[in-house]
This record gives sequence, structure tokens and C-alpha cells, in this order.
Amino acid sequence: MTTATHKTTTASASPKAQEATAMLRADHKHVSGLFELYEAARSAAKKKDIVAAICTQLCVHAQVEEEIFYPAVKQALKDHELIPEASVEHATLKDLIAQVKGVEPDGEMFDAKIKVLSEYVKHHVKEEQDEMFPKARATSLDMVALGAKMATRKEELLACATV
Repeated sequence: MTTATHKTTTASASPKAQEATAMLRADHKHVSGLFELYEAARSAAKKKDIVAAICTQLCVHAQVEEEIFYPAVKQALKDHELIPEASVEHATLKDLIAQVKGVEPDGEMFDAKIKVLSEYVKHHVKEEQDEMFPKARATSLDMVALGAKMATRKEELLACATV
């Protein structure tokens, strides 16, 4: 009984055994949910809290991809198109994040920036999930080991972001 409980607890508490693209898909879904919460939010305080969460999640996600996932996939695929394009998209996302991070939601221009950020993220996610992830899974990369490395780095980054 104790062993079964421990295994269940360990599995749910530690994302380290998750395959890399599954982890990234879960991040994508989480951020999409945050954008939906933003759309439903009415108070400036609630919007500011949601935007802070969106910015943190996107920044950590992008950093993990850039440090670990993209280099591994680029090397495995000998890619000169998908990864550079994704990296350029990340730079644009970071520019949009810089425009809203820590800023008071002040009406229609702020809402417009969040809408554009949401649409841009959706575009980026679709390309990753439809093009990059299937190609990455078709390589000889150990996606579980890569996922474990990414999960460890994500935990480190999130711990720093909440300090």
C-alpha cells in the first residue's frame, strides 16, 4: 500500500518522466487557458494577475525551448528552417511580453496587446505542434530524457520567477 501510494505521489508530483513534446503541449494548453481567463476577467487587478502569470509561463517556456529543446531538435534534424523561424517568433513574443509585463491594464490598447500576444502564441503553437513536434518525435532523440532535462530546468526557472 505504501509503495503504490508513493508511486502515485511521485508520478503526480514530479513531471520528470514526461516526454518532451507532451510537456511542451501541456505548457501550451496551460497558457491557452490563462488567455481564456484574461478574456473573461473584468477587473484590472485580475487582468494584471493573469498577465503576470502568462508572462512568467511564456518566458520560462521559451527559455526551456531555446536552451534545451531547440538545440537538440536542430541537431537531430540538421534543421536550418524550423528552429530559426521558431527562434525569431520567440523574439517577437518577448517584445510583446515586454510591452505588457508589469504594466497596469489601462483599457483597449492593453487589451489589444494581449489579444495580439494570444493570437501570436496560437500561431507559434500550431506550427510547433503540427510541424516541429512530429519531426522531432521521428528522430532518434530520447524524448523522455529530453523531457526530464527540460522539466528540471523549468522547475529551476519557475523557482527563480517566484522569488
